[in-house]
Amino acid sequence: MSEARSVSSEVEVAVDAPTAFSAFTGEMNLWWVRGPINFFDAARAVAMTCEPGVGGRLLEVYDEAAADALELGRITVWQPGERLAWQSSVDDVMVEVRFDPTAGGTIVRVLATIPAGGVNEGGTAWVTVVPPWFGAWCARRDTAPREPRDLHRLAVAVYYEKPATAARWLAATFGFQTPNQLPGDGADHDWDTGHSWIEFVVGGCSLIVFKLEGDRPDGAADTHVPWVFVDDLDAHFARAQAGGATIVEGIHQHGYRAYVARDLEGHRWTIAQARPSMH
Repeated sequence: MSEARSVSSEVEVAVDAPTAFSAFTGEMNLWWVRGPINFFDAARAVAMTCEPGVGGRLLEVYDEAAADALELGRITVWQPGERLAWQSSVDDVMVEVRFDPTAGGTIVRVLATIPAGGVNEGGTAWVTVVPPWFGAWCARRDTAPREPRDLHRLAVAVYYEKPATAARWLAATFGFQTPNQLPGDGADHDWDTGHSWIEFVVGGCSLIVFKLEGDRPDGAADTHVPWVFVDDLDAHFARAQAGGATIVEGIHQHGYRAYVARDLEGHRWTIAQARPSMH
């Protein structure tokens, strides 16, 4: 049996602790970043909510009127302005968020613990996303519109032999901004275990950096792959098959729901199911 282990992170925000607590819980749907791969079911998700009080639920909402949602966690501690904790409902992870006052605002500390023998199926992701996403929201919340910002229906995936190095170069040289933290030195070496992708947001579109791997029959590697989000993925897949597209990968789901095809000249396309809120 594996031993208990934990991961943690923190971010300082320029608001007082009661405001930070209220924003974290009550404005979760505003600070949660709507990337292509930031939900368990990205094709259906319309909101992220946190029900107040002990016993409240953290929800990935699909249809509010029909009460259709995925429960991400169940709140075990609710101390406004001080401390919040929940037991993950998707795995065995326990998450604690503390709001510690400072001279300039509040340090938000996130601790995720995997108990001995426990399973982590995404419950520790809060440690990764809270500092960049919640920190950025607190910095702009006084002037930001009170409505979620979703993506447009076209994205581009770019592939590099050294994706971490390339992502840092894109940020420094072209000024591209990512809602996440850029990987540090050495990330290229440990890419397969530490990362799957790096996402930038350019206007209302995603630019996704992946590791370059050759998968074409002629041995050539795809370096740029468009992602197109459609209303009815199943109908689109049937149309592509009928039209003679070469199906590289049939409809599958990994957070996002999509299929991969090649066009008449062998270029690869990823076609994904759009969320109802995508433009």
